[in-house]
Amino acid sequence: MSTGAFRTGIGYDSHRFDAARKLRLGGVTIPGVPGLAGHSDGDAICHAVTDAILGAAGLGDIGGMFPDTDPAHKNADSLEMLRAARERLAAAGWRVVNVDAAIVAERPRIAPHREAMIRTLAPVLGVDRSGISLKGTTNEGMGWIGRGEGIAVMAVATVSRPVDANSRG
Repeated sequence: MSTGAFRTGIGYDSHRFDAARKLRLGGVTIPGVPGLAGHSDGDAICHAVTDAILGAAGLGDIGGMFPDTDPAHKNADSLEMLRAARERLAAAGWRVVNVDAAIVAERPRIAPHREAMIRTLAPVLGVDRSGISLKGTTNEGMGWIGRGEGIAVMAVATVSRPVDANSRG
């Protein structure tokens, strides 16, 4: 007999805007807004979700998997980094159940891009579209985000794996 083990992890990421780059969020390129500075492509949604799933399974964090001191990760595709993290999860016997993320930004508006992001993220995470929730909010003009200097993302992920009833999981 087996039961499922569930764990929850949290992830956070933030980046300043960089006018020399294209904006990628949730694996989707969004026109008309500066990109995000970072060692990789700066996709703050993918980064926060990567940390959330790795943390939930006790498998470290994005900095451990993809250190920004390694030139091999310069301008890396964050969607591929997320895919690699999910593969690490699978190798350890875990699967993503769901992800919920809040994107804090004065711009861009998230709603017009939400469905494209969900369609992009779902197969990478190995979940149905209903397993991903993305919400945009502003910082009401307060602080560096409110001044329009960048974007922050908070993500929560639930992962599961089968556990033998005789083990401690």
